[in-house]
Formats: sequence, C-alpha cells, structure tokens
Amino acid sequence: MSETILKFGIPKGSLEEATISLFARSGWKISMRARNYFPEINDPEIGARLCRPQEMPRYVADAVLDAGLTGKDWILETQARVQVVSDLIYSKVSSRPARWVLAVAGDSPYQRPEDLQGRRIATEITGLAERYFAAQNIQVKVEYSWGATEAKVVEGLADAVVEVTETETTIRAHGLRIIDEVLVTNTQLIANPAAWNDPVKRSKIEQINLLLQGALKAETLVGLKMNVEGARLSTVLALLPSLNSPTISALRDSDWHALETVVSVQTVRDLIPRLVEAGAQGIIEYPLNKVI
Repeated sequence: MSETILKFGIPKGSLEEATISLFARSGWKISMRARNYFPEINDPEIGARLCRPQEMPRYVADAVLDAGLTGKDWILETQARVQVVSDLIYSKVSSRPARWVLAVAGDSPYQRPEDLQGRRIATEITGLAERYFAAQNIQVKVEYSWGATEAKVVEGLADAVVEVTETETTIRAHGLRIIDEVLVTNTQLIANPAAWNDPVKRSKIEQINLLLQGALKAETLVGLKMNVEGARLSTVLALLPSLNSPTISALRDSDWHALETVVSVQTVRDLIPRLVEAGAQGIIEYPLNKVI
C-alpha cells in the first residue's frame, strides 16, 4: 500500500455502526466485509482498518495506523503518545459524553471512595482506576474485568466497580449506586505524530476532522425557509435565531420576502407556531447534512 495513503482506524464494537453512519453523512461510504478487518471506503487516499478502541492508541502511537478514532479514556489508560486532533462527541446511544463511575451495591455501607479502603475493585480500566485511588491515598485491590463488570458486585466477586455509563440504565438495572465520578470521556480523533507532521497526511486528517465535525454539528440543527410580507418582516425576524443572520430575498413583483435560516432542533417545534402567528407562510423545515 502506498505511503501516501492514510491508514485510518475505525473503532470496532459499540462505536462501529455509529462511526460508519457519521462517515456516511460526511461523504465517505464505508462497506464492511464479512470476517475482514479491512473495510472498503470510497476514497483512494484512505485505507480503512477495524480496530478495538482499547488498542487504537497503541497502534496509532506505534505508526501501525496513521490516525483513528478512540475514546479519551483509552488514550489515558494506555498513556500512548499520540496527537489528539479533536473531540467528537457521538455514541450509539446519545450525543452526551460517557462517564466512568465508581459504583457499589445499592444496599452496601459504602458511601464515599474512602470507605473502600482495602476492598476489591473490578474494572476494564485498571491503570486509570489505580491512579484515581492512588491520588486519594486509598489502598484498594484493582482487578481486571473481562466483561459483565456490573455483575461482579452482585455476584460477590468485587466490593465496587469502575464502569462506563451514558444513561446509568445498566448501573441501575444491576441494583448499583454511584458514589463518585472517575472520568468524563468522549471519542477523539488521534494521529501518529509523524503522520501529523507529514503535510500530505495531515491535510487528509484535517479534511476528515472538518467534515466529521460538520456532520455532528448538523445533527443539532435544521434549516427553515418561509415567505413573509414586508409589513410583518421585523416581527418575524425578531423570532429567528441564526448562526449569523437570516438570509432575506425579495420576491419578484411583490412586497413579500423569502427568509432562510438555521435553527436548533430543540427549538424548532416551538418556533414554527410562533412564526405562523407572526405572519410567516409557506414554512419549510429541512434536515442538514453538514454545517461547516
């Protein structure tokens, strides 16, 4: 494979589907192959590889990959020397950052991290957990969990867990209670320092970052078009938020104007009825693919 092709890591597992969807909205189609870690991508300048997020920082640091997507948690866990290009907050569940939390059984006597002195802690992020407790001078035994971490407390295999959560649904389903937050994490675009210093590869990484960020921003916004009579224009404009200011065009042979703007998805359902009351007509709401 040519050295001018960017070797890019796609996170395998829980983020895989969300990442492929994000790339599609950004302009890249990634096609998976059965039992193959080299998916096809419709860009001759990118060579895609599937890689576990837990291993991504190490492979990028060692130049096996030029760049990739992984969690901030795994970068800190491995302490890999990589260039963090940007934060990309997305997941399979929500657009909120995930949290690693310290949780105990709901009926346990433990109320604070200090109460776990000398106890057994199960987690996938042993390095981060050990540093978290060491910073508070709390002596515990941190053990690696190969999965089903929340169940370790229920089964009596651990006194507490350090586990990742977005909605706390699984935590509560196992009857656990959170007593502290260890780390807030999110997906990050990372690069190998040598690749980042290569003008050709850096340009490609920056292109990927620009379009991924644009696709993520577009998820929170919609476009609005409408027609407004001149006498009601100022009233309607007072209701319209915008990234800059609404685009206004005069309609031919008329006192009417065409308005176009971008608004938050969270506000549009309340905004449209107010626009109608203010005199806007022919309102069209449309989704956005990217906002740069």
